[in-house]
Amino acid sequence: MNDQANSVDERYATTPATLTSWSRQDTTWMLGLFGTAIGAGTLFLPINAGLGGFWPLLILALLAFPMTFFAHRGLTRFVLSGREGSDITDVVEEHFGIKAGALITLLYFFAIFPILLIYSVALTNTVSSFMEHQLHIMPPPRAILAFVLILGLLAVVRCGEQVIVKAMSLMVYPFIVALLFLAVYLIPHWTGGILSTASEVPAPSALLSTLWLAIPVMVFSFNHSPIISAFAVDQKRQYGAHADERSSQILSRAHLLMVVMVLFFVFSCVLTLSPAQLAEAKAQNLSILSYLANHFDNPTIAFAAPLIAFVAIAKSFLGHYIGASEGLKGLVAKTGRRPAPKTLDRMTAAFMLVVCWIVATLNPSILGMIEALGGPVIACILFLMPMYAIRKVPAMAKYRGQASNVFVTAVGLVAITAVVYSLIP
Repeated sequence: MNDQANSVDERYATTPATLTSWSRQDTTWMLGLFGTAIGAGTLFLPINAGLGGFWPLLILALLAFPMTFFAHRGLTRFVLSGREGSDITDVVEEHFGIKAGALITLLYFFAIFPILLIYSVALTNTVSSFMEHQLHIMPPPRAILAFVLILGLLAVVRCGEQVIVKAMSLMVYPFIVALLFLAVYLIPHWTGGILSTASEVPAPSALLSTLWLAIPVMVFSFNHSPIISAFAVDQKRQYGAHADERSSQILSRAHLLMVVMVLFFVFSCVLTLSPAQLAEAKAQNLSILSYLANHFDNPTIAFAAPLIAFVAIAKSFLGHYIGASEGLKGLVAKTGRRPAPKTLDRMTAAFMLVVCWIVATLNPSILGMIEALGGPVIACILFLMPMYAIRKVPAMAKYRGQASNVFVTAVGLVAITAVVYSLIP
């Protein structure tokens, strides 16, 4: 196996030209990463981030790129440190042993799968509301609507990972255009909004407290860890010894696109709405699009908002499906059973369809709590596990001593403690 891996590395090492030119596949992955990260959470980010006031929002904006880029680069490097073709569950077992591998695989699955359930519910609610209020037609029974929507997305999934990534990258274009349209549309309506709090410089203790609780919002709004494992495996397959360099280039461009687009949208929203209006939107449990549609009573926004939400949720569903299915397959493998790959794919798809359909039909109110409970696990996997591996795993020793490692560890601890604190009554 080692000889085979070495021969692969040597083969790629002799073709450095593959790294000098940016390929269409690199662009597809860049947009796929963007598509997984920028989803329904983005539509709540202006409310959650803007409520803290101007100065905390400005600091979060400056921290957004390093927080997200260094963390996801660390997780990518972790997956790349394993054997050829190993996904994140295999790499954990390779570095930390069978028991640790089984535990991390279990946590990885239960961190991502609840988010998939949340997207199933949100997708059903969005389409049902759109049919009723914008198209003025009676939506079919919830069970039928949920089944058709989830089955449609799983039909894309059945076409394979590359088709999923391509579909997500295609869906990114209208989403970027829509975000830009809304952000630019709001410019004439800027009233200063959050700037009214700029003259009120908070006390250091209050500022730190606000940042402490707001950092998880920013971290999880840009999170695309569910697709990182598949991304790293594909990079190693394509670029071999150069995979770290090329994947870092793709990640940096993807995160730059994320930060610029989303922060422009966030600042346009918070310059339009006052802090009191942001608080009202939070109290009503509305996304920023729904609140703006009601605020302006604009038919264009009222019609476009659910369509944008549908695209955002659908592409995030596809990205999270990759991670959830990978975790489920890893759990099956840890039981010692080795079904044929096609059989395992069908079993995974059937399980996802049934559970997502049941939850979307029942529309339970506890999904927000499930997502919050999954937050610390995602932070552990995304921030802390790769940094621990850098300290302990020989294959990652070359990354030791970098200042970014300390930064990522600190942000991970802040995110975990803040999420846990927010769950305490």
